[in-house]
Amino acid sequence: MPAALSMLLPVCLIENDGSNLVVNEEAKKLLAGISEPVIVVAIVGKYRTGKSFLMNRLAGSNSGFPLGSSIQSKTKGIWMWCVPHPQKPGHVLVLLDTEGLGDVEKGDSKNDTWIFSLTVLLSSALVFNSMGTIDQQAIEQLHYVTELTEVIKLKSSDAKDETAEYKKYFPSFTWCVRDFTLVLERDGKEITEDEYLRMSLELKPGENFQNFNLPRECIRNFFHSHKCFVFDRPTSTKNLHHLDELKESELEEEFVEQAARFYDHVMKSCNVKMLTGEIPVTGKMLGNLTSLYVDTIQSGSIPCMENAVLALTEIENTRALQDALSNYECGMNRHVPSFPTLTEQEFLNMHTKCLSGAIKVFMSHSLNDKDQKYLEELKNQIHKKKEEFMKINDYKSREVCKDLLQNLTLTIQNGLMLGRYSRCGGHKLFIMDKLQFLERYNRMPGKGVKSLEVLEDFIRENQSIEAAILAAEEKITQAENQLAESHSQAMEAQRQRESEEQRSRALQQALDKQSASHQQHINCMTDMMEQNRRRVIQDNMSLIAQRLQAQQSALSSTHQQTLNQLQRTIEELKIQNSQRHSGGGGGGCILC
Repeated sequence: MPAALSMLLPVCLIENDGSNLVVNEEAKKLLAGISEPVIVVAIVGKYRTGKSFLMNRLAGSNSGFPLGSSIQSKTKGIWMWCVPHPQKPGHVLVLLDTEGLGDVEKGDSKNDTWIFSLTVLLSSALVFNSMGTIDQQAIEQLHYVTELTEVIKLKSSDAKDETAEYKKYFPSFTWCVRDFTLVLERDGKEITEDEYLRMSLELKPGENFQNFNLPRECIRNFFHSHKCFVFDRPTSTKNLHHLDELKESELEEEFVEQAARFYDHVMKSCNVKMLTGEIPVTGKMLGNLTSLYVDTIQSGSIPCMENAVLALTEIENTRALQDALSNYECGMNRHVPSFPTLTEQEFLNMHTKCLSGAIKVFMSHSLNDKDQKYLEELKNQIHKKKEEFMKINDYKSREVCKDLLQNLTLTIQNGLMLGRYSRCGGHKLFIMDKLQFLERYNRMPGKGVKSLEVLEDFIRENQSIEAAILAAEEKITQAENQLAESHSQAMEAQRQRESEEQRSRALQQALDKQSASHQQHINCMTDMMEQNRRRVIQDNMSLIAQRLQAQQSALSSTHQQTLNQLQRTIEELKIQNSQRHSGGGGGGCILC
């Protein structure tokens, strides 16, 4: 408990100038740092009765709360001293020392009533300090208890509070009688201090004793337990002026023993300050309660314990909600540097862990949230915060993926700039580069939950590029096909021309060859005919010679008619020979 340990001396909790009560913000800040349950022991009584000395003893010190040695009250308002409880670990002992009641310098008894009522409202153990004995005068000093029902309300309804109900919410009551000189006996029998208190609070029957009985009834009915301690004078009168400077050995032994019993009772028997519903009060809650009660009094209203609890519940639960929400935000902010998460489940695991921590914080700081109104509000606000962190996670995932895509598509971008895909087969090449970059993208770690979505968006956004490449390739292919067709047609025409020329040449060659062959044949035929003509002529000449020879041989035996006939024949033969020589058809010699 850092705040309590830092309190080496008391501080003023409620300042009082006689007409206004003001909560000291420094003291409230100290209480706000105490998250442990508090046991609040407050002391009231007339001024100059040694209240501060007892409170210093409870704090384990001889000094702290100022000890007045003059007729003027040293303590104004309500002073506070927080110390770790010496016998109850995890608890804080809050000591409240009030200004003396009945100070003639104040001149306003109502101010004392408010100081007393605030002490009752804030404490779990109320100590009343008086001098001498418990007699009518001493009890009349406690007339403030008779006014408690007028200055403190238990419930907000207009119905009158039952007196017995105050016991549930008011502190225990301890009466410390200082400078006690009587013998604790009754009817010759020794009695205890507690029996002495009970005897002093006994009622007298009859209507004539209403004023006598009223304060006693209030003490008996308002406080759930009653305890009494009597103290001898601590030291001689001359030493009382510097009591805080005396060592324990310089005090009266009987007083030291009595003070030790009082100390032991407070440490063992005084309980944690509780609110309705058995809600333990922490230092922070006590500070808020103090402000609520003081503000109510200063506004002219009557403090209502039920309303105070409701207001405190709202304050504490609102603060618990904010603390829990801050705990969730801090927890998730610690994870933000590791964003983006690989999967949504990984993010949900982070969220669930932080949500669990936030709910633990809320449950440890919340107050009486029976209908879970504030817990549900916490869950709603955490859900909104979760959505914000999801957006951060998604944003980081998108940025990582976009940067990755930008780097991985440099090859494709350069290819587009250099016209790598603006040719026949360019689309196929583009698809190959695209598949390669997709494979590399899928292998890269740390892309986060939006990996697929960003990739799909990227592909969708770049469909036009692929479509343009495909359309360009189709145009190029179409042009090349047309060019190829034109070239093919030209080649075919060329081939046909060449074929025709080849056929023409072959035909010409065949014709030339045929002509040559024909000419050769003609020449051969001419030569053969010439040869035949010559042979025929030669044969005819030979035949003529033979015939002439025959004729000459036969002249003598034939008659002149035959000779003449032969002569005609010879002439005819000459005529025929003459015609063949001039180009006539060569035929064989026609013999007579």
